[in-house]
Amino acid sequence: MDALEILSDLENCVPYFQPIFSADEQCIIAYEVLGRYQSGDGMISLGPFFLDNQIPEEYKFEVDLLLVKKALEKMLQLDEDVHIFLNRNADLLMYGHGEPFLQELLAFERKGLRLNRIVLEISDRNYQGDIDQFNHLLQYYRTYGLKIAIASIGSESHYFERIGQLEPDIIKINLQALKSTSTGMNFNDVLYSLSLLARKIGATLLFENIEMSYQLQFAWKNGGHYYQGFYLRPPEADFISRDILKYRLKEKFHDFIAYEKRKLEAIFTTTEYFHATVQEIVVKNRKSGYDSLFQALIKEMDEIAFRMYVCDEDGFQKSANIFKGKTGWRTQSEYLDKNWSWRPYFLENIIKLRHEQKGRLSDPYCDIETGETIRTFSFPVNETDYLFIDISYKYLFEHDQLL
Repeated sequence: MDALEILSDLENCVPYFQPIFSADEQCIIAYEVLGRYQSGDGMISLGPFFLDNQIPEEYKFEVDLLLVKKALEKMLQLDEDVHIFLNRNADLLMYGHGEPFLQELLAFERKGLRLNRIVLEISDRNYQGDIDQFNHLLQYYRTYGLKIAIASIGSESHYFERIGQLEPDIIKINLQALKSTSTGMNFNDVLYSLSLLARKIGATLLFENIEMSYQLQFAWKNGGHYYQGFYLRPPEADFISRDILKYRLKEKFHDFIAYEKRKLEAIFTTTEYFHATVQEIVVKNRKSGYDSLFQALIKEMDEIAFRMYVCDEDGFQKSANIFKGKTGWRTQSEYLDKNWSWRPYFLENIIKLRHEQKGRLSDPYCDIETGETIRTFSFPVNETDYLFIDISYKYLFEHDQLL
């Protein structure tokens, strides 16, 4: 992209607006500003211009500030509760120590624009400057009411570190990762950790790059408050009716809710079946020892389970592992006396089993040894010991509502 061509034709640099929809109201709650250039070949994105390291920062800042001015002028016509997202990389934000940009925002505040409607969507992955100064600048902006959003997962360790440091108001999650088999497999685990962190710091999740229905369902299921992407609406030159997708989103949410209800019913029914089956076997083998108990369980659950063991209430294994490999069931004595209390939710699960005196089926998770998605059924054998039965991926796959 020819920088001089753009700088000599700033009149044709214009903001486009991509709407962001809310889950609770099913309406537009914000717009993200995206730069466009009207060339002889049509409207093209200014993204490559801002990402080109060969273009001086002062050129980028000039074009960006022009886009901001044009966008905020149009924003004055929006409802008071509609927000505007402005993309800012660290170098652009630090230009002139952040003061020219702030002064432009304050000029619009004098025109009646409340600055708490502005969300700075920041990226600092390639920033080579002083990160502490950058952090101080963001906190300074916050004193004027500006909100902070952190965009897309890059390096996971860096991303989580920055969230912890900045405690953003909004965390944007790029759903492009769902298209990749290599990243998609671990995406749920990363997202789960991310959602816990967001809840802890009081941040809102915004899912972007939603291009298909299943991605919208994924965002809805995983606690997304805000949604954005071409499946919902592409960037446009003008604002649109806030309720343009209200009916469609309501229908989609009804479908998602119905599906989740069927899934929860299936999980409940399966848990009840496991409970009844295991309880009968445990009662019959209560005085026979764990070897007899495992043999009886294998006869009944050979096509369901692949691992069984017993722990005490502190997580110490009271039995060996009984494991089903390619050649059949075998005993793994090396697991005797191992402790699992360090595992997330282990002790919480034990307390619930003790008080409810009823079997429980875990959420799906990735098994450390096999690498497959499994669930674990746990059951109180007596006052001190608890039975754990790992359910195979094959069984979950054949009963897909359990996945």
